[in-house]
Amino acid sequence: MPKTNGNSNTQSQAGLELTQSFLVVAEELNFRRSAERLNVDQSALTRRIQKLEHLLGFALFERTTREVTLTPAGRSFYEGNERLLQTYSRAVKSARLVAEGKKGVLRLAYMAFAATELMPFAVSRYRRLYPHVDVNLRYIRTQGQKLALAHDEVDIGYMIGPFDHSDFHSLLLAKDPLYVVTPRNHRLTRLHEVRPADLAQEELILGDLVEWEAYRWRLNEMFSAEGVPLNIKLEASNTLALVGLVAAGLGITVYPESLIGFLGRNVEVRPILQPDFRIETVLVWKRTNRAKTVRQFVDIARNLPARG
Repeated sequence: MPKTNGNSNTQSQAGLELTQSFLVVAEELNFRRSAERLNVDQSALTRRIQKLEHLLGFALFERTTREVTLTPAGRSFYEGNERLLQTYSRAVKSARLVAEGKKGVLRLAYMAFAATELMPFAVSRYRRLYPHVDVNLRYIRTQGQKLALAHDEVDIGYMIGPFDHSDFHSLLLAKDPLYVVTPRNHRLTRLHEVRPADLAQEELILGDLVEWEAYRWRLNEMFSAEGVPLNIKLEASNTLALVGLVAAGLGITVYPESLIGFLGRNVEVRPILQPDFRIETVLVWKRTNRAKTVRQFVDIARNLPARG
């Protein structure tokens, strides 16, 4: 049975190729021009038409030394199949655009720290250069992005770094300095310099471990290296809630520079003067994903001005 299906598929494919050649000749009514259009030898094209006529059991063309015309049966066969050539041409054009990265879908994931500048600027430039590619954006936390990339649910992810894995490419885009975010007129705003040790006795409001897991781990690593324990009193799942809680005087938080310009007027910020207190943002994609849309987006992201 498998052998019969294979032969049937081969015959159908051969018949489709022969019919495509016929349609071109029927349009041109000239074997030389048709052969050039199909990029084949004229003799090879003649054999194709003869083979198709043999398969069909009737003549398609009347040929003289001066002209080529369709037989009545040939015209009927052409009228019944002319849409095939149009559909084929559209399919070839569409597939070529996909192969060139000019058409298709790019699935892009991002986390909060990339949402303000890195991702929007890259998407804006990409859309200008490749307007016919649909860009699907999804907000996914860093750990979730790793799973989504592994399962081919997204093509590229903006996540907290570093990320080093043999199955993925990783591109460092930014190293954001960390800032302490306080209520207005907080004691930390009166210091000439804010250092990690100055936060030792402060009550912290941080993102919860469900949404902010990667960031929390990085903060723990940095503060632990300085011998400063994190005194976490409240948790929230999104940036607006964190800022609101700080503004209400319930504690302070720590944010990367990328978010500082979006905090509003009810809080104050100061940089933490420790060179290692930085958060990396990396662009990650699967090594096996060689789509041109992915390579083109990575090139754009790579060539945007670096931060940090």
